Amino acid sequence: MPSIRFFLIGLLLAIVHLSYAQTRYTLSGSITDKVSGEQLIGAIVRIAENKSIGTTTNEYGFYSLTLPEGNYTVLISSLGYAEQTLSVQLDKDIRQNLQLQQESQQLNEVVVSATSTNDRVTEAQMGVEKLDIKELNMIPVLFGERDILKTIQLLPGVKSAGEGNSGYFVRGGTTDQNLILLDEAVVYNPSHLLGFFSTFNSDAIKDATLYKGGMPAQYGGRLASVLDVKMNEGNNQRYQVSGGIGLISSKLNVEGPIVKNKGSFLVSGRRTYADVFLKLSPDTTISRNQLYFYDINAKLNYKLGQKDQLYLSGYFGKDKLGLEDLFGINWGNTTATLRWNHIINDRWFSNTSFIYSDYNYNIDINAGGVEATIHSAIRDLNLKQEFQFYPNPNSSWRFGANSIYHTITPGEFTGDFSISNLPDTYSWENALYATSSWKATEKLNIDYGLRLSIFSSLKGSNFYELNDENEIIDTLATTKAFVKTYANPEPRLNASYLINEHSSIKAGYARNSQYLHLITNSTTGSPTDKWVPTNNIIRPEIADQVSLGYFLNFHKNMFELSIETYYKAMQNQVDYKNGANVNTNDPIEPELLFGRGRAYGIELLLKKKTGKFTGWVGYTLSRTERQITEINGGNWYPARQDRTHDLSFVGIYSINKKWTVSASFVYYTGSAVSFPSGKYEVNNNIVFYYTERNGYRMPAYHRLDLGATLQLKKHKHYSSELAFSLYNAYGRENAYVITFEQSETDPNVTQAVQTSLFRWVPSISYNFKIF
Repeated sequence: MPSIRFFLIGLLLAIVHLSYAQTRYTLSGSITDKVSGEQLIGAIVRIAENKSIGTTTNEYGFYSLTLPEGNYTVLISSLGYAEQTLSVQLDKDIRQNLQLQQESQQLNEVVVSATSTNDRVTEAQMGVEKLDIKELNMIPVLFGERDILKTIQLLPGVKSAGEGNSGYFVRGGTTDQNLILLDEAVVYNPSHLLGFFSTFNSDAIKDATLYKGGMPAQYGGRLASVLDVKMNEGNNQRYQVSGGIGLISSKLNVEGPIVKNKGSFLVSGRRTYADVFLKLSPDTTISRNQLYFYDINAKLNYKLGQKDQLYLSGYFGKDKLGLEDLFGINWGNTTATLRWNHIINDRWFSNTSFIYSDYNYNIDINAGGVEATIHSAIRDLNLKQEFQFYPNPNSSWRFGANSIYHTITPGEFTGDFSISNLPDTYSWENALYATSSWKATEKLNIDYGLRLSIFSSLKGSNFYELNDENEIIDTLATTKAFVKTYANPEPRLNASYLINEHSSIKAGYARNSQYLHLITNSTTGSPTDKWVPTNNIIRPEIADQVSLGYFLNFHKNMFELSIETYYKAMQNQVDYKNGANVNTNDPIEPELLFGRGRAYGIELLLKKKTGKFTGWVGYTLSRTERQITEINGGNWYPARQDRTHDLSFVGIYSINKKWTVSASFVYYTGSAVSFPSGKYEVNNNIVFYYTERNGYRMPAYHRLDLGATLQLKKHKHYSSELAFSLYNAYGRENAYVITFEQSETDPNVTQAVQTSLFRWVPSISYNFKIF
């Protein structure tokens, strides 16, 4: 008994000693750019004595690292910045804000990756692409307008929705299955001028991250992808003006401190002026037309103290297309985000956001004795509360809640139309989520999370009952506030296993639910497409995706190779019955059909990240199919966005300190399309006969774009450059649309007529910065 007693006393003393030895303290703070004061996202904080121990800053530049008591050498780094070393005696909690200085850009040290040199190998997240805004500015695009949405179309797994179009498809998803966020606000129509420009002004953008299906649990509401775009905060050290003048558009960006080191502002505006050139025409049928867009980005931020900071950001964009005084259409987005950051303590971080989003269009008609207006809109009020917790260097947590109130105006007709208006629809979308990043061992990293989404159709909308022929047989009367509610758990899991220091294998699973659906019969989308909510007939779309990948960095991390394969099963996919007309103001439910879908493929990306020559080669081999009982006899058929092969090449070469040249090449096989299989005559009119949905293919598409940037002489407070680009350098006449017409010489012959949009589109722009 005495021996047992002495053993227990010894064990207790050992535990007490171990607890004392393991006393832990936290090093935390924020990391910013020394010159501009911009908070750095994804900056790395590591311990020199053991570089596997570390953390990264969140989207607001905050970091937290909890370690046993002791003396440490801390390494702070971010790509494009000189590494900083900090000696720390960690015998208490320490708050340490840090500033990093940008490196001088030597030609042999050019870095075009927005991620750390090895994090694609080590991090557990799959299917994620972090865009470098500096790299974006070098890639040649249509009309010379630097464009995030055109750039992501050059990545594997992402496919363009058409010639010059900002819409894109991700891993078999449709354009409406992409969640596009600007400072947390949803952007429902991300394009200008019918898709030829995106809503994102690159001068106002700080960071952009694309998740291809396996997004973390804080994101939801879409099946295919998330594009999370964050605006610059504005320089809080000095005033700065920058801008650009091009052949088709100009832009101006102004930023500076409200109070130095405490707050800053940014205002960025852009406008095209094709309408100015139209007015120069002596032909009044041309000079009285309108064709332009403008947009404004604005942001304010202010530190209320050491622990609190407020942000107010907004976007307003408008397009105008008018044919004399006879017809006009204008459309645009408005977003506003008010955020409050609060550092609860050294390990806890809170963000509270109030978000407003609005997309609307108006059509004005004044022709043929008819004067009328058509209006449609979707508006969101959104409240989001999120907490982040950093218990130790091996794990971090993020959990919160999101509540969105949707109001949709399907189409208001005023004026001479004798058309009844459908009532607005109201719905409430809520979510609870929790997600964690866990370093289980030195080789195994795991990201796991769960999102619970709940969607309710609310009183005030029209609800219908359909028969077996999809005809409305009754309009349901209801007194309940919550007419129909759906709840879906959405688990997310990603894991990476390090084979060695430079290579890893990854696996992932994600379930996503989508409750809003875009109604369009256009392959590329149009401003008048309508959003409809889930209700008693339209059910939520659900996707389950599994993925597997191999990641390798080689040649001293100069090159990066990734191979990812995926399979996605989709429920409640939406298509249209034969002969459907979705452009009326009648209830849409009778025109819709529902079934399942599947998408699978393999994506390869080889990227050179440093040196005079940088760039990447991407390739996607994939299939996307649907199965709906009423279409093609219930057999699987290709979805409109199905393409077998998709190849892209991007190269950027720094000739010297003044000249940088670039090129991009794309090739992809034609999308699935429905062409007529025959024809017949009715009352002397030819009617085409269609037998198979998406049974044909558009011609293959390929294009080469060239670009060059000339850095002009720099002055103490002024710098400028000339940017040149040539879109479609070898003048390929790619098919934009193919129609079928009767031959003028032989009415018995039907001929296919191809319409092409762009050949040899040159552009030049002058960009400047005053500081």
